[in-house]
Amino acid sequence: MSTDVAHLSPVLSEAAAARVAFVGAGPGDPGLLTVRARDYLAAADVVILDDPRREDQLAGWVREDAEVLLTVSDAEAATPLTEAARKRLLVRTASRFADPSHLVVRLIEGDPTAFAGLTVEAAACREAGVPFEIVPGVTTAWSVPAYAGMPLSGSGKGVGGELHVVDAGDPRIDWSLSAGADITVVVLGCGDPLLGALRSLLAAGRAGETPVALTEHGTTVHQRTSVLTLDEAVAAIESGAAECPDASIAVVGPQVEMRHELSWWETKPLFGWSVLVPRTKEQSGTMTQRIAAYGATSSVVPTISVEPPRTPQQMDRAIKGLVTGRYEWVGFTSVNAVRAVREKFEALGLDARAFAGLKLAAVGGVTAEALREWGLEPDLVPDGEESARGLLEVWPPYDDVLDPIDRVFLPRADIATDTLVAGLQEMGWAVDDVTAYRTVRASPPPAPVREAIKGGAFDAVCFTSSSTVRNLVGIAGKPHPTTVVACIGPATARTAEEHGLRVDVVAPEASATALVDALAAHGRELAAQAQQSGEPLLRPSQRRTTGRRTRARR
Repeated sequence: MSTDVAHLSPVLSEAAAARVAFVGAGPGDPGLLTVRARDYLAAADVVILDDPRREDQLAGWVREDAEVLLTVSDAEAATPLTEAARKRLLVRTASRFADPSHLVVRLIEGDPTAFAGLTVEAAACREAGVPFEIVPGVTTAWSVPAYAGMPLSGSGKGVGGELHVVDAGDPRIDWSLSAGADITVVVLGCGDPLLGALRSLLAAGRAGETPVALTEHGTTVHQRTSVLTLDEAVAAIESGAAECPDASIAVVGPQVEMRHELSWWETKPLFGWSVLVPRTKEQSGTMTQRIAAYGATSSVVPTISVEPPRTPQQMDRAIKGLVTGRYEWVGFTSVNAVRAVREKFEALGLDARAFAGLKLAAVGGVTAEALREWGLEPDLVPDGEESARGLLEVWPPYDDVLDPIDRVFLPRADIATDTLVAGLQEMGWAVDDVTAYRTVRASPPPAPVREAIKGGAFDAVCFTSSSTVRNLVGIAGKPHPTTVVACIGPATARTAEEHGLRVDVVAPEASATALVDALAAHGRELAAQAQQSGEPLLRPSQRRTTGRRTRARR
């Protein structure tokens, strides 16, 4: 919704300033940003935040040249600016630009329409003649209870009644209106305001045995929820013994009873796990997304560095042959191979049109996507195993009648195996196996990361090749014995065992997706074992301090 300030008030005229968009950031999970919010962030010249922790999440959404400002006077202490200071910051920032073609995004936690300061800041824009818009977001009041297994609109097994959503710090609230046993109250606030609100509910006559769910870090992989009675919640917060000391939302009343049946987020198989991915960031996208879908966080530690070949002449001759019609097929076995050929094309002034008439093969979906980003559609991609063997299974043999040219160009790494070359030659193809790039061991990660790997801070590590095993051990040391070791296939598993690692998970097929799925299945088995034994479910990283080690081999 675009607000034309000059139209709303004939007294005011639109100033020479950027547009301001009040955009809802959602409750914490970056995946809950609306499509419109992402569009605005991508177009923003300046983003103004309340929460410094949001800054890291913006990396994938805002332009590199966008400026990020905070509404805090001390980023480390997160001391908020006063209302007057926030207004001045917003109007002053918008006024730095000459016209509304520029955009300032005022990113607000949850839904901006639930933010008490929206009216004040929007009014300040109006008075200054700064055009503004409002982009609603996912509200904390509804989303956090839903992620904690307490959908507020449900009414099963007698659960129902009125719903009250209140701000813990609002002094005007008449708590007696929320004292009825059939009323569910969602209290937004933390610390002393939250404690005061729960005390006020008791004082207003709400029964002390009323169930209360306290949730902190809602909708994130760090979410924690504890269920107590109202009396217990007040006592726990007063004494500092609350399991969720940073709780920012409390659900009081009948809907809490839904949690034991509908908890879905905190019961994901890898919820709260920290997974180490020894891979480059460019290659790890599929894995990290899959890991997040199972409720875990991932840390990417590159184990290799990709460099040009020592001598470029072989690659130059191959590219010249590609242009002059020497090849029938070009086979890409990695994203790095696509990148190396593309960079060589750009250096020589060529573009994707040079592939006209050629057939293209990609070893798997990620490599195929890298070709599509270049404007090329691969002719051949394995349906099953994403490996040299899988590519050979679908590659057609050479036919001297149907194939006018018998030669294949394979731009690969200097350490690539001979499996694909030998298989193609057996099928009658002549192969130019060209070193397109070199892989060298990456520099060691920072000391805190090395200590986390060796000290057991990671719950699991996912190895996608034998080289990632060798290189990780070489640059960072062996993962702690409590860390779950997951390998993409038998060969990688053997390498891990040769380096003294216990392998817990082997993927049933050689793909990043299958590897993460197998790790999640292992997590389910650990949960089932804990339930059967009556022991508390601990993440692998938590077992290093308890001395307990539950194993479930796959």
